[in-house]
Amino acid sequence: MQPELKPIDDRVNSGLMESGVASLQHRVLRNTYWLLSLSLIPTVIGAALGTNLDLSFMQTSPMISMFAVLGIFYGWIYAIEKNRDRVLGVGLLLGFTMFLGLLLGPLLQRVLGLSNGIELVMMAAGGTAAVFFVMAAIGSSTQRDFSGLGNFLMVGGIVIMLAMIANAFFASPALHLVVLAGFVLFSTLMMLYQINVIVRGGETNYVSATLTLYISIYNLFSVLLQFLGIGNSSD
Repeated sequence: MQPELKPIDDRVNSGLMESGVASLQHRVLRNTYWLLSLSLIPTVIGAALGTNLDLSFMQTSPMISMFAVLGIFYGWIYAIEKNRDRVLGVGLLLGFTMFLGLLLGPLLQRVLGLSNGIELVMMAAGGTAAVFFVMAAIGSSTQRDFSGLGNFLMVGGIVIMLAMIANAFFASPALHLVVLAGFVLFSTLMMLYQINVIVRGGETNYVSATLTLYISIYNLFSVLLQFLGIGNSSD
């Protein structure tokens, strides 16, 4: 017996649908990379401003400052997601990246105050870029589905956040290093997960995708910069 063949129209329609899905995935990924590159401009501007501003007042009440920053951080994310299908969402995202760049100011001031500060900043940037390109290559080319990482990342994010809040009370150097290491792993896996989700059609909004990738890149860069700063300040 010969296998039953689908009608030609059905096969054509199926091919068109697959082509349309692939085109959408490619467009979302392309727009995500484009917006991600654009978001670096306000980040650099914000970082330049933060480096030249006196933000020491945030250290007078570290806990209050931390909770205030977290409130602004998550409130801004909510606003971006609420408007992700409009031009306003892009504007809010770019403003958000400038705000985070501004928050890098105190860290950059400390690192740049070291004798090899510029080299450390370049090393952190280079390391972040290397990790991103590797995760992007794996996430976009592999046949493996990494959607299973979603639950792990959600739990991991909650654990890291609780550890960060706990360290605000205990101010433990050891716990601080553990939190930093957790951020490195979390951010790296988040890049892999998000890019893989886009390629597989699970994310169709490039503003949301850019937001997730940007935060991962930002966290990884700031953590690497802290590790390098700690290592060199103790020499």
